[in-house]
Amino acid sequence: MLLRQLEYLSALARERHFGRAAKSCHVSQPALSEGIRRLEAELGVQIVLRGRSFEGFTPEGERAVVWAQRIVADQDALRGDISSMREGLSGVLRVGAIPTALAAVTLLTTAFCAQHPQVRLSIESLSSREIVNRLAEFDLDVGLTYVDGEPLGAVRTVPLYRERYLLLTDADGPFAEHRAVGWAELVDTPMCLLSPVMQNRRIIDRYCAAAGVELTPSVEADTVSALYAHVATRRWSTVVAHAWLHLFGVPDGMRVIPVDGPARTHRIGLVLTEREPQPMLARALVDVAGMVDVSGALGELLARHLNG
Repeated sequence: MLLRQLEYLSALARERHFGRAAKSCHVSQPALSEGIRRLEAELGVQIVLRGRSFEGFTPEGERAVVWAQRIVADQDALRGDISSMREGLSGVLRVGAIPTALAAVTLLTTAFCAQHPQVRLSIESLSSREIVNRLAEFDLDVGLTYVDGEPLGAVRTVPLYRERYLLLTDADGPFAEHRAVGWAELVDTPMCLLSPVMQNRRIIDRYCAAAGVELTPSVEADTVSALYAHVATRRWSTVVAHAWLHLFGVPDGMRVIPVDGPARTHRIGLVLTEREPQPMLARALVDVAGMVDVSGALGELLARHLNG
């Protein structure tokens, strides 16, 4: 069995198309197809369902894909580790972050890049479910997502901060004199919220359900920036996570008010595949996270906005 054959299989699983898989491996399509056939012959099972085009994998093929992705990822990690030991950390660190955590990601990446100037960062905005899937396929090095909410699978987690929720609303609106607000009080407020595909929205919905209400927003969006754009018109209010203040702050004419909720809220943190040894780039980001007080920095920012 050749590593190249496993690379072909991993590429086919990623691209779901023989031609694109061959192109990504820099070989011809017949060469890729022949490599996979030789792998099938060596394993003694059919791996790929073939028709006029790629039709998926057999059950044995699905299992072979998992092993191929793992072996190819370990090969890449080995090369990266040896190169880093010889020349210092370099390469590309692939990070997937949920949109609600992207606002605070610079608290980590600024310190990381200062320590490791030869490393390039590739940051993608992904849903929590996409992060779990991409980590399992070794298509990401690190995720930044909720670490104690929905199932993550076999991963290592590094908690960074607990999310706190605030009502972002018109400073002269119905809540002008409130020092805090309950979830039930928001039911008649014109709202814009993240769409239900986002875990942050699902968390908010659960808190509302616990308070006996259901919010029906006038506007739903899958980006934090879209929420802020609508709230800035002062026609709508929204619920923000306190980390968003790091990037977006509070628009003119608006204020933030703490939303009463459970004593312990969900945590945001780093998520890595459970493998030993961990790739050096991923370990380096974990080391930086241990030196940067993300929770403290966001807490100080929140206090300034509430007191100001």
